[in-house]
Amino acid sequence: MLKKLNRTTTNLPQARPVKVLQFGAGNFLRGFADWMIDILNEKTNFNGAIQVIQSISQGAGSGLADQEGLYHVVVSGIKSGKTFRETRLITSVAGTINPKEDFAAFIEIAKNPDLQFVISNTTEAGISFNEKDSDPGILSSSFPGKVTALLFHRYTYFNGSTDKGLIFLPCELIEKNGETLKSIILQYAAHWKLTKEFSSWISDHNTFCNTIVDRIVPGFPKEIIKDIREATGYEDNLVVMAEPFYSWIIEAPLFVQSKFPVKLAKLDVQFANSLVPYRTRKVRILNGAHTTLVPVAYLKGLRTVRESIEDPSVGNYLRKAIFEEIVPTLDLPPDELRKFADDVIERFLNPSIRHELISISLNSISKFKVRVLPSILRYIEIKHEMPQRLLFSLAALIRFYKGSWESQTVPLNDTPEVLSFFKAVWLTGRSEDIVQKTLANKSFWGRDLNQTHGLYDCVAHHLAYIESHRPYTLPE
Repeated sequence: MLKKLNRTTTNLPQARPVKVLQFGAGNFLRGFADWMIDILNEKTNFNGAIQVIQSISQGAGSGLADQEGLYHVVVSGIKSGKTFRETRLITSVAGTINPKEDFAAFIEIAKNPDLQFVISNTTEAGISFNEKDSDPGILSSSFPGKVTALLFHRYTYFNGSTDKGLIFLPCELIEKNGETLKSIILQYAAHWKLTKEFSSWISDHNTFCNTIVDRIVPGFPKEIIKDIREATGYEDNLVVMAEPFYSWIIEAPLFVQSKFPVKLAKLDVQFANSLVPYRTRKVRILNGAHTTLVPVAYLKGLRTVRESIEDPSVGNYLRKAIFEEIVPTLDLPPDELRKFADDVIERFLNPSIRHELISISLNSISKFKVRVLPSILRYIEIKHEMPQRLLFSLAALIRFYKGSWESQTVPLNDTPEVLSFFKAVWLTGRSEDIVQKTLANKSFWGRDLNQTHGLYDCVAHHLAYIESHRPYTLPE
């Protein structure tokens, strides 16, 4: 007989002070930040709970209230080359508040003297300004508007005390997420004609950290939920599945590290002076590997990332493309880059995640420009030779965009402009012309790639090879 999951049926430590305010109750934050804070409470003296602010009326927030903030995270996948699974009961969430239903309770949080952090994941569109939000005494529609109102009440209640500012750790996937959030909060302060002293307090005594987050959190594991419930003994309706890999890079002053003791807990959280090389690492290795893989594997008859990596030919090709043609172009310590690349391969092999190649292929031309082309150009610059595997992928991408292969339609998904270009260019029939026109398209690449000596010859050679060989073999 399964037990209901709540704080009566579990043997938990005494209540902790709320130190973290969290905007959003979705799978990602529950399987990422909340999971980490639970480990901090176990392994360090952090001793802090999370107050969740519901972003939407329905969803996990309501379920968290029913389970008194408790749920399990099941970490499943490949770790250090071996199958890995670990289940943790998350106890770090104190409760939830829905500002739409109880604005007064939301504002009351501002008076909490223990509050130190604000974590958010309100989607990329969440950090935005809405001029219709007109008053700090009325619930704003936007996340920054809600935060501005909360900060104004905190500033007022504590008489502008310099030690009552908060540390913001936004997890939204936009560049300079902390700086952007700060600028919009200041925009609201001006929009509401709040005092200059308040704006100065925001700027001088609150810390807005830019961050990069990374973890695949597929969410509720409905296929195996019965087994999980039987193993835990609880009727948990909020189980979250997550991959073993996770990364949180935080651009922050030194004092943040002492308040957020992730190093003591040996968590994979890294503090950095600049996020630029880490963002580049993620885009070039993780995202770049995905984009490099898709056309090559798809034309080989493979359909998921995992089966592609498990295929001896394609798996070897991609590993060499990553380690020999992408990694050498990046400006971080080689050991660190190799470790990240090894983790990427393990993530691709995760049996708990089915990642369809065709879903990754969305807008592949723009993705190739951002994720792969910089590695190609940098490799040519420093090696004075062609990166054969990356350029084979470019040739395969051009062939992929013909829209058919082996008498089957390829379900292309890109902008009308891209699709119409390839439809027209493939009517010319000659692979040499197709390559020349594709490389010359500045709207794709921001330049005429035919002007890069040797690049046309290499891509044209690979495309001619792909067209004339069934099945084709891959560059060693």
